[in-house]
Amino acid sequence: MNTERIGFIGLGNMGGRMTRCLVDAGINVLGFDPVAERAAAAGASAAASLADVMGYADVVMLSLPDSKVVESVVESENGILAHCHRGQTVIDLSTAAASSTVRLHGLFAAKGVFYIDAGISGGAAAAEKGALTLMVGGDAQAIDAIEWAFKPIAAKVIAMGGSGSGHTTKLLNNFLNAVSLAATAEVMVAGKKAGLDLHRLLDVLNSSSGVNFATLNRFPKIVDGDYLEGGLTGKLMTKDVALYVDRVRELGVVSLNASGPLASFGLATSLGYGDVISNRVVDAIGDVSGGVRLHDKSN
Repeated sequence: MNTERIGFIGLGNMGGRMTRCLVDAGINVLGFDPVAERAAAAGASAAASLADVMGYADVVMLSLPDSKVVESVVESENGILAHCHRGQTVIDLSTAAASSTVRLHGLFAAKGVFYIDAGISGGAAAAEKGALTLMVGGDAQAIDAIEWAFKPIAAKVIAMGGSGSGHTTKLLNNFLNAVSLAATAEVMVAGKKAGLDLHRLLDVLNSSSGVNFATLNRFPKIVDGDYLEGGLTGKLMTKDVALYVDRVRELGVVSLNASGPLASFGLATSLGYGDVISNRVVDAIGDVSGGVRLHDKSN
């Protein structure tokens, strides 16, 4: 296996950052994205086609918006399935439906290609630093063989089991992220309307049973006017929750708690916050609660 080059398909918000980390680690990357200039921006060489990427490297990474896009890239007439070769490894870093992942795994396996699903967590900030957490599904030996490719982009890699287990784990994690972000946004708006000092409120929450990722890492910035722009958008958060609902339905698990984040991020999208960072859900809740903003710019 050539450990000096990687093909990378999808050089957007996360893919571009991961590509930059690979390049900075001394790995030659041939990148493909519909926005041609993204390859150069990430430090990669630009591929003219998917076929070029598949002919370039033994390891090819995908970072795409959802399963519909992944399936199109894989199964189209000139897609990567048509141009892959035996012994190659395709790593899907997208947030995707596990059932789709398992089906594509079977198609690649018939061609002697390993298809690894690698859910990612940590957002743009961790991607920038090469400090993502990866939850990985697929053939154990194939995962061990590509450890070198994960090292520049991840601080932690956890093998979760067979095909689809990485993407399933990602959906479970993202659902909890959505619940905590939406619920904390509501609490912070309530705290503002009650006249509480929001820094002190966060101090209480982070020292008590209400503590979560949003109280620890998001709202200490948001209350000072920094929304941590550049991360997962509201629309993508809604998509992730919908994928979670589909997955637990497949597993025969009743989802009693999805309505909250679906309503919150759906509201945010309807009010024009869908294409900005999902943290702006707090402004959407504030809008319908009397025009509340946590940060008063006059201060």
